[in-house]
Amino acid sequence: MAQAATVDVRPTRRASRITPVNIFLWGLRIAVLVVILYGSYLSISSGRLSASQWRDLIVFGVSTGSVYSLIALGYTMVYGVLRFINFAHGEVFMIGAMTAFFVANGLATTSLWVANPAVSLLIVMVSAMVASTSVAVIVERIAYRPLRGSPRLIPLITSIGASFTLQYLMRGLVGPGNKAFPRMEPLRGSWEIAGFVILRSQVVVIVAALTMMLGLYMFVERTRTGKSMRAVSEDPETAALMGIDVDKTIVKVFAIGGAMAGVAGALWGLVFPSLNFFSGFLPGIKAFTSAVLGGIGNIVGAMLGGVSLGVFESVGPSLVLAGYGIPAFSQLKDVVAYAALVMVLIFRPTGILGERLAQERG
Repeated sequence: MAQAATVDVRPTRRASRITPVNIFLWGLRIAVLVVILYGSYLSISSGRLSASQWRDLIVFGVSTGSVYSLIALGYTMVYGVLRFINFAHGEVFMIGAMTAFFVANGLATTSLWVANPAVSLLIVMVSAMVASTSVAVIVERIAYRPLRGSPRLIPLITSIGASFTLQYLMRGLVGPGNKAFPRMEPLRGSWEIAGFVILRSQVVVIVAALTMMLGLYMFVERTRTGKSMRAVSEDPETAALMGIDVDKTIVKVFAIGGAMAGVAGALWGLVFPSLNFFSGFLPGIKAFTSAVLGGIGNIVGAMLGGVSLGVFESVGPSLVLAGYGIPAFSQLKDVVAYAALVMVLIFRPTGILGERLAQERG
């Protein structure tokens, strides 16, 4: 009798999973794959771009995505601890980039800029880190800490207000015009690495971003402070009972996220020399997209999501849209980037590596 009951239940459970929504989602997944594969076939078979041009697009995507990854780390760390999205983080990045511009502009008038570019870049990077870290900590203390324990919607709305406040504060301080980063002569030209011709500035961006991301991962996984952060992320009440200062740990999370945004701001000038007070908005949104793409709350996921998004928006228009003869396809890279996010979430709703959340304890 027991065996018969078991046999009868299994088909019912399987049948209950077949719903109109599931049928629609699977149909959508198949349609998306067909569109991508056919567009890619048309684009590649046309021979419109050479192999070296495809490699250039990939390298540019990786360098841009590395910057997205650094910004995304701030989003994913704050979400991992406080469970809310800090939409002011894009402006923290912008302030770091703006600080990097003014420091670089000052150094460009000295002999150090030409005689020792490595030291000059280090000074620019440290200055941007200090500025972004300071702003991130101040925003946490003034805007977010008084609201801790409030419904999640309240800090979320506050973060949007903080974002606009920082934007227009910088507009008042530096003006609305574009700022052009000074060029560094030793970073002009290119190197050939493993068959890829890579601009020197792109090599610096990729190496610096990978170094910072690896350093952050080791810090979170191996140090006492990193363990405290993970404990607060899992259960702040239990962490407090174990002697961890939750407030100080949260400040450190904001400080580290701000430092990563500062590095991204300094590297941004090597990829996109133009900058203004609104330059943090779109990279901030894309970094948030990267965090979701990789798995919100997952540090490695944020890194992978950022690089993936950079490659999607660099290669995607030429790979898929050009195959269908869409005019001005290169101007649709943002559409491709967000479409890629939607497609990944259709196949894997928790992101590439999965969303990292604390488990409920009964």
